[in-house]
Amino acid sequence: MAGKILITGAQGFVGSNVIQQSDPNCEIHALSRQPGKVHRAGLHWHTVDPSDAAALGKIFERHRPDAVIHAAAMANIDECEAHQALAQSANVGFTQTLANLCRAHGAKMVFCSTDTVFDGEHAPYQESDLPQPINFYARTKVEAEGIVAQLGSKGVIARLALVIGLPLVGQGNSFLAAMIASFKAGRAVTSPTNEVRTPVDVITLARALIELATADHTGIFHLSGNDGLNRFQMGQIIADRLGFDRQLVLPTDSSTMLNRAPRPRDVSLSNAHARANLKTPMRGFEDGLALALHGG
Repeated sequence: MAGKILITGAQGFVGSNVIQQSDPNCEIHALSRQPGKVHRAGLHWHTVDPSDAAALGKIFERHRPDAVIHAAAMANIDECEAHQALAQSANVGFTQTLANLCRAHGAKMVFCSTDTVFDGEHAPYQESDLPQPINFYARTKVEAEGIVAQLGSKGVIARLALVIGLPLVGQGNSFLAAMIASFKAGRAVTSPTNEVRTPVDVITLARALIELATADHTGIFHLSGNDGLNRFQMGQIIADRLGFDRQLVLPTDSSTMLNRAPRPRDVSLSNAHARANLKTPMRGFEDGLALALHGG
């Protein structure tokens, strides 16, 4: 892998793993709000506010990235519902700024979208299926997808399933890390039985995003695991794999939770397109979990 890749959200759960999985010979430009905590040859950190279009423009002008992996997002669904102007700016405004810069400099853009762009009533979903978002977070992602689609052959929309794995910086947005911490403390974890996903491990995901950025791919890709599971089933498998009592995983119905934005019921993604076109293998849940736990 050669060339230059710019990664947004570089200290986040996905972005930091993309850095770790990248080829040491590739020049990586990592964007984050705070100074970088990971350092290696070929890695350059840029501290920048996503709303500062002028500063972003200077980074593009100086370093001329060949591709951008846009992993930054305001991803907490309930926070997006409660703070919609902030979510609009973070998820749509920032994407528009980056798309404009990619167009101006001839860079490819790989945008991290979400399986929750779908309403959850017609799974499994193909890339050609029409998004029908049911919460504000998903609506911002659909709008951002439209921006990236306008880049034509220079745009890739990667719809991410639920991501499992361990963060490299802090706890990040990792339900696995939170679940392990609860198990170790002997605390029970409530897990919905009514939310079905096709989880993908963060290492496989990072490798797939790098491949999309560096190879001749365009259009929409569903990056998901091979297995459709509800969160309760995932929790039981995780408990078994780590040697904890599966009784620590308690079933619940998320639709009864108060002050919670709507979630789709079943957003299982078909990854047939990714399996047919990417060299990165998509994995089943247990294989992906083992990879995530052992760090690749």
